[in-house]
Amino acid sequence: MTSTVPLLPPPLAGTRPACDGGGDPYRHTARQLRSLGADVPDAPDAGVPAASRLRLPHGSGAVLDWPAHTDGESDLQARTGLMAVHGRRHGAPEPLPLAYVGTVAATAHVTGLLAAELLRLRSGRRATAHTSAEACALLTVSQYLAAAAADEGEAVSPAPGTATFTSADGVDFEIEALVPELWGRFWTGLDAPRRAISAGWTPFQFRYATARAPLPGELRSAAASCSWADVRATAERSGVGLVRLTDAARRPPGTSGRRPPWTLRPVPAAPPARPSGPAPGADSCVLPLTGLRVLEAGRRIQAPLAAHLLRSLGATVVRVEPPGGDPLRGMPPTCGGLSARWSALNRGKDAVEVDIKSDRGRRDLRDLTRDADVFLHNWAPGNAERLGLDATALARANPRLVYAYTSGWGGPADGLPPGTDFMVQAHEGLTAPAAAPGRTTVASLMTVLDVLGGFLGAQAVTAALLTRERLGSAVAVESSLRAAADLLRGRPRAEAPDVDGHAVTTDLPGLEHDPRLGPLLSRAADGLLTVDSPWRIS
Repeated sequence: MTSTVPLLPPPLAGTRPACDGGGDPYRHTARQLRSLGADVPDAPDAGVPAASRLRLPHGSGAVLDWPAHTDGESDLQARTGLMAVHGRRHGAPEPLPLAYVGTVAATAHVTGLLAAELLRLRSGRRATAHTSAEACALLTVSQYLAAAAADEGEAVSPAPGTATFTSADGVDFEIEALVPELWGRFWTGLDAPRRAISAGWTPFQFRYATARAPLPGELRSAAASCSWADVRATAERSGVGLVRLTDAARRPPGTSGRRPPWTLRPVPAAPPARPSGPAPGADSCVLPLTGLRVLEAGRRIQAPLAAHLLRSLGATVVRVEPPGGDPLRGMPPTCGGLSARWSALNRGKDAVEVDIKSDRGRRDLRDLTRDADVFLHNWAPGNAERLGLDATALARANPRLVYAYTSGWGGPADGLPPGTDFMVQAHEGLTAPAAAPGRTTVASLMTVLDVLGGFLGAQAVTAALLTRERLGSAVAVESSLRAAADLLRGRPRAEAPDVDGHAVTTDLPGLEHDPRLGPLLSRAADGLLTVDSPWRIS
């Protein structure tokens, strides 16, 4: 969603929150608050508790509950199963060499602050949002946790494997093929055996779900027999996305942290706004988004997770699915007749089937937005405009609409590969250098950016709702996977997480019996193992 309309000021511009705390949680939070316009001091001297407490001038507050018994990033990655999931590519737990849990938790923490301020504006109630860092860590692996606890087995082999290839002249690269035809054309162009091409498609397609890619060795051999120039030419002819892996340390200086986490714009030519719906009463113990309606047209992870988090803050969420329903509902393993992974992100949402490719379906969608507060999607670049479902068009139907786009690249995508998690990881330098001789440089096969992008999308929508409440008119907001990569790359850790000295969880379903983490998990009626809301409002 690109536009020449000027940006709106960030929602905390000119504010000076009262801040308390220290350590990594405070530093991660302070960086995000500054990007939203707040005047935030540097972290206090060493010796203060590792926590973050915030209070806005009108009394809205937020607390990041960083458990006192943990020594930080490494411990949370180890105990919640994140190291186990990230390490599936090599068959053993590995730390994710990023301040990942801290960044996710800080993003949720700031979202909680914005939500508390939104509640004050809507109802007059002063509230404090408490964010659990442990629940945030569990949410980063919620899909893998749900799948591991399902009765049905996986559709692919549990063997390790990566989807990174190396050319004859030593260039590490990854490809993206969203349909089997493109996959087949690329590998045929590299003279890979037909049997290996066919056998490799399913594990390649499921790498997003399983965090591993046990691909036939013949594919690696085919890549290793071609020069980087030949690989690029074949990718261009076949239509697959291609990225050369770049370690963040080799990126040009000054390329980190320059983008805002999301952009906020007024919607031009919107007619006068109608009054908003009923707000929660000042004395009622409700969540900040109670009474608000989110219409979500999302697939895979980023937009559905953003909507799932908005539902955790009290919103009613209605999914817009194609005729016949979202095909990912049937992705194995299933639990209670539905995909465990799909249910982890979409449980509790309503759904409506709309054929947006037809004139009638587009009219139906415009009608649905009349009663919505938010329209959220993650369509491919240009699709909304081509279908006549962009922010300006939908604001004509609802002049108080928050139009939210969770994109891949956060801007023009010409000349870039599809804006999927692993393509953005590789392009933006979020690669993990080889930890042992003989291993290539590989990006994580855990959906690192889709998950953080979902948290960032929920933050962007909450900020847009806050802005709408102040302006009284439609606004458009865009977050992206690329912005999520900036958050991670812009906050390096003093020390990389490590496995040594930590009891690493490898049995994900066993987490429900952990005395500290078990209370953050629930079993649904169909047996689905789910992570509870990371927020508590007081």
